[in-house]
Amino acid sequence: MTELQHLSLEAEGARRRVVLAGGPLTLAAARELAAVASDLAEERGAVRVLTISSRGTDFCPGPDHDLDPLTAGVDPPAAIAAIPFPVVVALGGRVGSVGLEIALAADLRIGRPDTRLSLTDIASGRLPCWGGTQRLPRLAGRSVASSMLLAGAELDHEAASRCGLLQFVGDDADALADEVSARLAELAPYALAAAKEALIRGPELPMRHALEFEGDLNHLLQTTRDRAEGLTAFFDKRPPHFEGS
Repeated sequence: MTELQHLSLEAEGARRRVVLAGGPLTLAAARELAAVASDLAEERGAVRVLTISSRGTDFCPGPDHDLDPLTAGVDPPAAIAAIPFPVVVALGGRVGSVGLEIALAADLRIGRPDTRLSLTDIASGRLPCWGGTQRLPRLAGRSVASSMLLAGAELDHEAASRCGLLQFVGDDADALADEVSARLAELAPYALAAAKEALIRGPELPMRHALEFEGDLNHLLQTTRDRAEGLTAFFDKRPPHFEGS
């Protein structure tokens, strides 16, 4: 595992939490975030869910002066998006530019009532280059993405919830993220990974092929011990205990 100096990694059972320092994202922190995301992706089975949060009042308002995403040589959102198990992000305060791009790469975004989302890179004469121009319209729709990217609109938690950028909102986003991640960690890891893959790859396929892909994933899950445990638990009228096999 990568040695970390600019962010922290916490472990609790099959859950992992990466905690950013808060404030603008530095080049060193971006490198560590990309590295730890890549490392965790290789721990499929041992790790079932990742949560990303921040110590600061603001999750991440943008890049620090030493970070140019175009020339940094790393892409943390790409590394996060490649993780095969669920990624939950706890947001609050300002979430802008590279901070929003990190959040967009997660599967579930949880915010506080003070959360403010923005993507104003063109005000600096550049485009977002960690996937913001592509993930944002796919998640929130082209109209919302245009208002944010072109007109510099900032979304509060209510607007972000309406367009799907925030799935959950609570006064304590970290605690709510812990609650959600704890529930995810109790589910069958292979089924979670298959559901995530279906959600990502399915929309890229024609409906007929997407349904075939869904069926193929289901057939694969039938061969797992967790599927057998799920059936046994159902007939025994008890909660299942999934081992990730």
